[in-house]
Amino acid sequence: MNFLDVDDLTTGELAAVLDRAAAIKTDYREDGATDLLDGQTLGMIFEKPSTRTRVSFETGMTQLGGHAVFLGPDDIGLHGREPVKDIARALGRYVDFVMARVYDHADVVELGEYAEVPVINALTDDAHPCQTLADLLTIREHFDDPTVAWVGDGNNVCQSFVLGAAMSGLDLTVATPEGYGVDEGVLERAEGLGTAPATTTDPEAAIADADVVYTDVWVSMGQEDERAEKLAAFEGFQITPELLGDRALMHCLPAHRGEEVTDAVIESDNAIVWDQAENRLHAQKGLLAWLAEQE
Repeated sequence: MNFLDVDDLTTGELAAVLDRAAAIKTDYREDGATDLLDGQTLGMIFEKPSTRTRVSFETGMTQLGGHAVFLGPDDIGLHGREPVKDIARALGRYVDFVMARVYDHADVVELGEYAEVPVINALTDDAHPCQTLADLLTIREHFDDPTVAWVGDGNNVCQSFVLGAAMSGLDLTVATPEGYGVDEGVLERAEGLGTAPATTTDPEAAIADADVVYTDVWVSMGQEDERAEKLAAFEGFQITPELLGDRALMHCLPAHRGEEVTDAVIESDNAIVWDQAENRLHAQKGLLAWLAEQE
């Protein structure tokens, strides 16, 4: 089974992964490392660099008794030395899981088609489902039944969160500038899973009844040539202390302080971003352990 976006899981399976993550987090804090994945290996394909993704997956495999192999752009050469499907076939003979952080979502789909071991999407330009697992785990640790507002770009992080929110029954409103909203196909999928989020171009309206405000960078990796255009388009969408009020702040990080969020907000007691970042580790351990049990 592959995990290429959140809705590759059923609603029940998503709940089971989050339950497993929570249990592993508690057990690790009480007893330390386990042998759940003893002798197993995760192959990690990185076309895009990352701090949280690499460290959380590599540490997670170690804490579960397994091993991770880093394969950077110079090692793997997607679309270079050999076709993606040949890379997938070879890796599937060596490792027990493949994790890929790449630009083109079609690449993880092709890896999943040919690898014959579970393939995990650790970020593409379309989706970031591992982040959503961490987000949902963080929300359930802090709140019982919160109202959530997304303020900013309807990007890959937002799109996976929209699906996860629908599957989890979260009341979500998404505020984006005109032209930067969530893909219509994603909204249709969310509707089929539960309820599509309310959408608006007014940040203040979006957060009016919110308990949690979630934002992300306006200029993602690979979009640097759009920087000036985006900064102009997102005027009024910055999360400031005045806009946030007493609500909790979530951000998948890294944050561009002074753009989508102020330094004061990130450093405030309202920010639960560090719990969110830590939960990348625990959510991914829950996912890996759950996937291993499905084979």
